[in-house]
Amino acid sequence: MNTDSLSPPSAKHRVPVPDHVPAALVREVDAYALDGIEEGFHEAWKRVQQPDTPPLIWTPFTGGHWIATRGALIDEIYRSPDRFSSRVIWVPREAGEAYEMVPTKMDPPEHTPYRKAIDKGLNLAQIRKVESDIRAVAVELIEGFAEKGHCDFAKDFAGVFPVKVFLALAGLPMEDAPKLNLLANEMTRPSGNTPEEQGKSLEAANKGFFAYVAPIIEARRGSAGADLITQMVNSEINGQPMAQDKALGLVSLLLLGGLDTVVNFLSFMMIYLARHPETVEELRSDPMKLQRGVEEMFRRFGVVSDARYVARDMEFQGTKLKAGDLVLLPTVLHGLDDTQHEDAMTVDLSRRNVAHSTFAQGPHRCAGMHLARMEVLVTLQEWLARIPRFTLAEGASPIYHAGIVAAVENVPLVWEV
Repeated sequence: MNTDSLSPPSAKHRVPVPDHVPAALVREVDAYALDGIEEGFHEAWKRVQQPDTPPLIWTPFTGGHWIATRGALIDEIYRSPDRFSSRVIWVPREAGEAYEMVPTKMDPPEHTPYRKAIDKGLNLAQIRKVESDIRAVAVELIEGFAEKGHCDFAKDFAGVFPVKVFLALAGLPMEDAPKLNLLANEMTRPSGNTPEEQGKSLEAANKGFFAYVAPIIEARRGSAGADLITQMVNSEINGQPMAQDKALGLVSLLLLGGLDTVVNFLSFMMIYLARHPETVEELRSDPMKLQRGVEEMFRRFGVVSDARYVARDMEFQGTKLKAGDLVLLPTVLHGLDDTQHEDAMTVDLSRRNVAHSTFAQGPHRCAGMHLARMEVLVTLQEWLARIPRFTLAEGASPIYHAGIVAAVENVPLVWEV
């Protein structure tokens, strides 16, 4: 890692602590540059969640905001849109205000008909219909490198498999993936050294998505295709055709969700499995344990950290919150909460009562969760059937990135042919 480009903590862009924030709750946590992230994204967030860490802390970085550090709080805030609004769901605030995708930035009941439009193509019954197609993509990719005895998992599988599946469902060409991936990276990990710079980066990426989807929406309005985009843009909202600005936001959100989250989740999961051959053997030994183990994987490897906007002045957790405050919800900290899961950093395939917010909670629970579960299950089944034992290459150093969606690069795996 090139440390020359990293600012010392004292030089990071920070804001003054507001009068209503008790000094005892202030912690220096930068959600885009976590301390110790070179050792792992989940490990870095776990360092924040110490036994004496308050359930709610405040950081002067990323424009200044609260962070929920316990699973019970994260769950409650997600389920309480009347108190914790989705009108700004990104930190810093400048990025959140530039974000224009729907219905993630809407609250009930306005958001509900748009959510129904998304669910139409991504419900469990629809995803089960395409399981064989999903499986065929995974098999083709794995068999393309299985005989070589090595691959960069992040680049050769995780960065291709869910993207290929999703673009096929949306009826879009695979050659558009690199352009869309660049936009997705700037949406979920916007570049810049200040909140204002990050806001401008996100705004440009958001406009890039809108420019890409506008002609596609126009071409598919009024048609009868079975792809996800056609289904969504021809949905009625409260008995009326969907407005153009909402269609732009909805289709862009669809692409953003399909191109970034599962891609990175898969790589985090495989790094762990490459380092824990005993867990791999357990997965291989029992097909039912593998199926049930998918939920344990989602608990352990949460990747999303979005935010909520405090709707009004209130007291919460014994702390005064002001209207307009932002609360970051690192879903990783729900799954890794030792007060809810014993030995939370360990993947335990026999664990019961698995609780997590990896797909969020409440009205904004992830519409793509059925597709994500299918992709993870298929990956495990088809990979282990062809590459039953594998490790990280000697000296491998995965490169971790924090942000709204965590990412990891450089995941070289090796195995005997």
